[in-house]
Amino acid sequence: MTDPNDGDREAESDADGEGAAARDRAFVDRTIELAEEAVERGNTPFGALLVVDGEVVAEARNETRTEDDLAAHPELTLARRAARELDPDERARCTMYASTEPCPMCATGVHYAGIDRVVFGVSGETLDGLTGGVVTVPCEEVIRRAGGETTVEGPIATEAAMALHESFYGAGPAGES
Repeated sequence: MTDPNDGDREAESDADGEGAAARDRAFVDRTIELAEEAVERGNTPFGALLVVDGEVVAEARNETRTEDDLAAHPELTLARRAARELDPDERARCTMYASTEPCPMCATGVHYAGIDRVVFGVSGETLDGLTGGVVTVPCEEVIRRAGGETTVEGPIATEAAMALHESFYGAGPAGES
């Protein structure tokens, strides 16, 4: 017979895991706020942040339009910053949080920077279903094929991240309803 309290016991024994999941979600929620700020500044809806030992050390918003720079993705901006400003030990304890799965360009930057972990809100494949313009090679595959060891986790906030993308791009491929 199944004990109805088994789930409660599992929750108690996994409290640390749940705490980590809640922290991950809170950080991804912040990246979605950064993506909203990017839109307010005239850019596309993407945001990211770097966290070392539970502390946010850097944030970035997409700036591809306002900087007229196709490489001004927040994930690549932060990977470059991590490589410049964090020592190897800090990068080995660093998590990059992103509103959307890093594209292959950004995933390569994450790999070269030596960032330990990536957590994202919505997958590139899901976003591609809306926009029809995403290179859908998963971040994890890019890093694996490069021989990297970065852990990639996600999606963990599809609904929240997609709500922002849908408000920006529309409800169908390439903005069509």
